[in-house]
Amino acid sequence: MEFLEQQNRTVSGEMVPEDDRISAKGKHVIVLGGGDTGSDCIGTANRQGAKDITQVEILPPYPATRAPHEPWPIFPRLYKVTSSHEEGCERLFNVVTKAFIPGKSGRRVKRLACARVEWTRNNGRYEMTEVPGSEFELKADLVLLALGFVHVEPGGMIDQLGVDLDARGNITIDEQYRTNVDGVFAAGDSHRGASLVVWAIQEGREAAAAIQTYLDQQA
Repeated sequence: MEFLEQQNRTVSGEMVPEDDRISAKGKHVIVLGGGDTGSDCIGTANRQGAKDITQVEILPPYPATRAPHEPWPIFPRLYKVTSSHEEGCERLFNVVTKAFIPGKSGRRVKRLACARVEWTRNNGRYEMTEVPGSEFELKADLVLLALGFVHVEPGGMIDQLGVDLDARGNITIDEQYRTNVDGVFAAGDSHRGASLVVWAIQEGREAAAAIQTYLDQQA
């Protein structure tokens, strides 16, 4: 994302044009998303001199210890406090963003309309419901989007190709990264869901090898 990329360029000594620069200095900063990218945004905003920082996460906080439905050897999702969090921010969980509210000029965001949500598990799947009467607003001069995603975007190429999707809406593949459509392969986030770039790199290489094998067999 532009905010972090600009900071990396600045730290490396490259000049970022003033008109293009995104700065958190002296601002009420909102970070939407509770993952590693959100944590990087918090640390960068602190170093740039933000007035205050609030991290908003739609999901509930992860448990401090391994959950019963994530037994070993499954990698557990645990509540984390990163060095960026320790530098300073307020963390809000179970909060959905409903609208960006502009200031008088109508050109820049000044507040964020939010509401609290609850999560229930039905048949192994989590469902979200908004808590009635829980609406509130946050001051916001800069909103950084550090959001993941649930599944591939439906329609377009996905529908045109006719690939099968799993229960979460991601592309189903076999051990060779092949979809149900001959000659169509998928790797990385398209079948894993939102994940780390290292997985995308590894699976991209493995899928490329599988595609080469497929092409050799067609020759």
